[in-house]
Amino acid sequence: MAVEAASQLIDHIRATSRHLVRELGFMGGDFAGTNLPPSAVHALIEIEKGGMTARDLAAILRLEKSSVSRMLRKLVEAGDVREAAGEEDTRTKRLSLTPAGQQRVASIHAFARAQVSSALGRLHQGQHETVLEGMRLYADALLPRDQKPQSSPVEIVTGYRPGIIARITEMHALYYARTSDFGQAFESRVAGGLAEFCGRLENPQNRIWAAMREGQVRGSVAIDGEDLGEGIAHLRWFITDDTLRGTGAGKKLLDAAMDFVDASGFTETHLWTFAGLNAARHLYEIRGFALVEEYAGSQWGRGVLEQRFVRKTPHA
Repeated sequence: MAVEAASQLIDHIRATSRHLVRELGFMGGDFAGTNLPPSAVHALIEIEKGGMTARDLAAILRLEKSSVSRMLRKLVEAGDVREAAGEEDTRTKRLSLTPAGQQRVASIHAFARAQVSSALGRLHQGQHETVLEGMRLYADALLPRDQKPQSSPVEIVTGYRPGIIARITEMHALYYARTSDFGQAFESRVAGGLAEFCGRLENPQNRIWAAMREGQVRGSVAIDGEDLGEGIAHLRWFITDDTLRGTGAGKKLLDAAMDFVDASGFTETHLWTFAGLNAARHLYEIRGFALVEEYAGSQWGRGVLEQRFVRKTPHA
């Protein structure tokens, strides 16, 4: 069954890719509001960035040098591109846009932005980031291993920031709907508890951390130092989105939380989870958490085997 499911997923991705190619106009006809083929449109956008040569274009567009030469000749003849000898090597021609080419590229950008805006307008606001991350992940995965782009750095920051309640709730809702079939009851519980907790962040016993990449919240964890009684820390809302899995961001979040616990005089840290989240459980256990209680429950909106882990503070 697993092999069959994987085969179906691959076929669905292929079908979706073909559909995307057709909708974007790659199969012929007008492309990006021009009478140019897709390769020429992509070339103009790359040339706009500056410092481009025919060799650079061939590498970026994955085209043969002869194909790039023919395409550039047509763009020069159309008055969109000019060629100039390089300052260091006169045999290398630097490419730039003419005023007419700049105007054409501006029209291409306007057309494409309107196209994307129209498509996003048909989606819910929370789906916009999902579209971007899905396309980025898939495009990067298609690259050969030796051409993988370097990931943007992840920064662990502490404290409230605008949008953090909605973003952490969204990460939980999307991930656990996909992996555990949790629904509205779970999302509402996360949103309500998180909103209430953030109203208590001025208390020095409470702290929240976010894993940030490219200005976006991609992961989180919190220590609630009040709701379980004096001397007991409650670890809550630990999660990273798909873009951070395997980057070590989860380890950094947990280490920041445990450093805070150890420095704040708590004697114990408790957390509630459920069976099956093995990767997270491994991270907990190597930091001193031990399973102390296990029982059937449905506080998450669906019946699961709930678990409580406890960590004794070293030298407490």
